[in-house]
Amino acid sequence: MLKKIILGLTIVAFAGIGGAVAQAPAPGGIKRTPLQKIEFPKGYNIVTVIAEIPADTLAGRHTHPGVDTGYVLEGDATLIVEGKPDQALKAGDSYAVPSGVPHDVKTGPKGLKIMAVYVVEEGKPVATAAPK
Repeated sequence: MLKKIILGLTIVAFAGIGGAVAQAPAPGGIKRTPLQKIEFPKGYNIVTVIAEIPADTLAGRHTHPGVDTGYVLEGDATLIVEGKPDQALKAGDSYAVPSGVPHDVKTGPKGLKIMAVYVVEEGKPVATAAPK
């Protein structure tokens, strides 16, 4: 239930992204700082955020209606992507998750700070909870 609440708040936070930089705290200590939203290419939005997830946290299984890619700024985590081996991430690593593929992130003892970029179809939520 908590995962669905966190994901719901994430979607609400992303829906309000504009040109200004604002912080969107969420339950569970996950902090998101929207950086920008670009309406490009036609029919799509590119959304860039900084996400900070506390140590030893499972972010919640979810999907995106477009590509999810990012760069690890600080900390470490395991990226759990359905159908693929778990991927260990540390500062300096990058990752990509294809559109519609369920995935989750489990942070390590240092927590995680990433810059994430989402390319999503206009009018669709940035993320949706995925069934277990």
